[in-house]
Amino acid sequence: MFDVIIIGGGASGLSASIYTCRRNLKTLVLTKDLGGQASNIPDIENYPGFEKSTGFELMQKFEKQASSFGADIRYEEAKEIKQKGKLFTIRTEKYDYEGKTLILAFGKTPINLNVLGEKEFKGKGISYCSICDGPLFKNKTVAVTGGGNSALNTILYLSEITKKVYTVHESNEFRAFATLIDKVKRIKNVECIFNSTISECKGDNFLRSIIIEDVNTKVKREIQLDGLFVELGSEVKVDLIKNFVKLNENNHIVINENCETFEPDNNKIKEGVFAAGDVTHLPFKQVVISAGEGAKAALQADSYIRGVKSSFIADWGLRNKKE
Repeated sequence: MFDVIIIGGGASGLSASIYTCRRNLKTLVLTKDLGGQASNIPDIENYPGFEKSTGFELMQKFEKQASSFGADIRYEEAKEIKQKGKLFTIRTEKYDYEGKTLILAFGKTPINLNVLGEKEFKGKGISYCSICDGPLFKNKTVAVTGGGNSALNTILYLSEITKKVYTVHESNEFRAFATLIDKVKRIKNVECIFNSTISECKGDNFLRSIIIEDVNTKVKREIQLDGLFVELGSEVKVDLIKNFVKLNENNHIVINENCETFEPDNNKIKEGVFAAGDVTHLPFKQVVISAGEGAKAALQADSYIRGVKSSFIADWGLRNKKE
């Protein structure tokens, strides 16, 4: 029996575990991997206290700190959530775990291209993680599809280790931070292809080329390359939480200012269930925001277990006032 079960091992989940453990709550973290999407960021320059770090290095520090405070981190994927009274049971492929409270912090997963050849060449030239697979394409030719911050961070990283990087974006301009756009446009081995989409991936045992199509003229052409990095954003996988908590039209978990969730069919608070990070409906998907929201969710879980209303919570470690 755990006081808190946290689903997700990214910035929000690990941050939450640090705070629950410091409140002497028995804490379990269930996650498929370390760091979530944050681990894929090649350079983080806007996380307070770190002038520069890779996402993976930063998440390693999160994990080390959480473990030092006593968080039980297990690399198991949550498959099912069941509720009986005020207790929650999380089923993984290995075990069933029971908890008094639940923090949903599992973030989002990469969006697929959904084009001919993508499934065949996943892991054989098509990647969704530049930090994981980028070194495999040293001095080779690659393409990156997407136009947001994650795509441009990937382009910057790959431009340093590969011979050439094509960028394929369906619009006529990137939608990332201006600083990232300026950096990308100054790199000599990056060729930007705007107003285009990828319609097919081709190859033999490995990816050898992509077919791109102009969104206006519909003219197609083939580009020879060694690798493709898909950076089209991410989505919430709702199978685990469908009909468990309230979701918005984009399948994000709806929360209030206290990181509390709602019953799926009304606006009643779902007691004992909290959410934080990219899985929620809040804007600005940033590591620092996810970490802060994780801390909030943890403190709310602690207040719930202790029977303290959030309106009575005092800052700076002052003693909580009971109802």
